[in-house]
Amino acid sequence: MIIQHKQTNGKGLFFIQTNGKILAEMVYTMPAADKMIIEHTEVNDELKGQNVGYRLVDTAVEYARANHLKIIPLCPFANAVFKKKPEYADTLLNP
Repeated sequence: MIIQHKQTNGKGLFFIQTNGKILAEMVYTMPAADKMIIEHTEVNDELKGQNVGYRLVDTAVEYARANHLKIIPLCPFANAVFKKKPEYADTLLNP
């Protein structure tokens, strides 16, 4: 499974697509050049149990580190992942 990334006009999406159908996605906005707000994460039932949601969050963290961004995880799932993974704290805005 390859996680793809698309960004347009201050909004972005990390996603997994198969046969033209998006099966998993994490939607974010960029309210400032150095801030990413994770708004929503959704995984299709076909991919449940494969840690796809965690992989999406991990990809966002890697992207934030590479681009010197701070993350605000408003999405309940992403927020829960950040609480379980202290190694992501360096990317949180005011952890």
